[in-house]
Amino acid sequence: MASIALKKSTGASAGNIDVADELFAVQPNVPVMHQVVTAQLAGRRAGTSATKTRAEVAGTGKKPFNQKGTGGARQGSTRAPHYTGGGIAHGPQPRKYTQRTPRKMVRLALASALSDRNLEGRVIVLDSWGFEAPSTKAAIKTLAAVGASGKVLVVVTPAEENAIKSFRNLPEVQMILVGELNAYDILCNDWIVFSKDSLPGNKEAK
Repeated sequence: MASIALKKSTGASAGNIDVADELFAVQPNVPVMHQVVTAQLAGRRAGTSATKTRAEVAGTGKKPFNQKGTGGARQGSTRAPHYTGGGIAHGPQPRKYTQRTPRKMVRLALASALSDRNLEGRVIVLDSWGFEAPSTKAAIKTLAAVGASGKVLVVVTPAEENAIKSFRNLPEVQMILVGELNAYDILCNDWIVFSKDSLPGNKEAK
């Protein structure tokens, strides 16, 4: 079983903690991560872009001029696409961009992303957050002590209220509940910081 160094909020070592091999020690599958992330981003698209066709624009259905005798091409309606104010030909219509992604693929993408960050040594596990009360200043000090710089993903449980309130105002920190952990958010951040309780697959968690 793989293990990760366990740290205190002060940066001191607290030993090692065993982690699930199926989450933190798999061979990263780049194509699967790409497909799952693409599907996740596609699902965020509203798909509400719309244009009016010649059947929907306002205007008369009367023939603009006589069929013959004008010397010009025959015309049937001023709502045709080539008229100013006419309908749009082949314009966007409301649609869904969602892609079906098998659950096994989603789990593999998550494990690949976690394993990739673990291979780079960018997964940090804390024995506890150590916040007696909500404090943004203490949160900044904790991240500096454990060496997490740049974009940081902080993974918490709903019960860790002091940690949630401490990290939520930091612009370079993205906070996420452990149940919402996904490949896209992991890959968007440089460091992943867990507490022992929010570490997925940890049997020692309360």
